Amino acid sequence: MNKKFINTRIQESIATKERILTNEPLLENISKAAQAWKITFEKDGKVLFCGNGGSAADAQHISAELSGRFYKDRKPLFAEALHVNSSYMTAVGNDYGYDIVFERMVQAMGREGDVLVAISTSGNSPNIVKAVEAANQIGMITIGMTGSKGGKLKELCDIILNVPSDDTPRIQESHILVGHILCEWVELALFE
Repeated sequence: MNKKFINTRIQESIATKERILTNEPLLENISKAAQAWKITFEKDGKVLFCGNGGSAADAQHISAELSGRFYKDRKPLFAEALHVNSSYMTAVGNDYGYDIVFERMVQAMGREGDVLVAISTSGNSPNIVKAVEAANQIGMITIGMTGSKGGKLKELCDIILNVPSDDTPRIQESHILVGHILCEWVELALFE
């Protein structure tokens, strides 16, 4: 691997983040998402996350920042990644099919006014789409974290955070950036 290859990937990541900086609708939606989290936590609600593969790792990462801590020692916030119970995931996937694993968990855990953060770089993952549909029926606030096009989530979610890229690694890198911004803002808003 040469230095040019490494530099190119770093430049691509920087370019994606620069596009975020100039995307006013996206910046406004990040602000709306932060407000939604804050209001939900103020009402003793919860923020649930779902994603597949790398997006599952992102869901777990961001939820841990909220339920554990980000910068501040403070009370924990109710945030959970819906895939963390492997016995549930394998049983429901086996018995009912993988497309409904998140839908059933949303039905079990979600309440009106809670937030579901649905992470899918394409915005089209069937199990993520079904989770959002279930959350909408419950009256949850739905936030989609996607790539540039937004896929099906663009029409289904209350708030869409569609990173201006079609390259999965660049999208995922930016999802973590946005997730960290949201965690920090909410922590400051609730605990300053």
